[in-house]
Amino acid sequence: MNAQHEVLNTVIATIRSTINEDWIQHFDIDADTRFNDDLELESIEFVKIAEALQRHYGEIDIIGWLSGKDIHELIGLSVGQLAEHIITAGR
Repeated sequence: MNAQHEVLNTVIATIRSTINEDWIQHFDIDADTRFNDDLELESIEFVKIAEALQRHYGEIDIIGWLSGKDIHELIGLSVGQLAEHIITAGR
């Protein structure tokens, strides 16, 4: 398994464990899944996901990365974009 696939799987697993509701366990999540439009996450849920990923990966500033985005970018943010940021920031 390559690093990109591994990070994407970790992000998806973190989403499932953080949300911890029955529907999310069966929801088809992939790189194109959008946090707002597809998963309909509340901002507090997204913050919990970001915090869990920061604990897992260490010094990756997910919140800082998000703060540099405008509202349209945040609304359209996908699981794959978050995974790509983790990969890029970890280099």
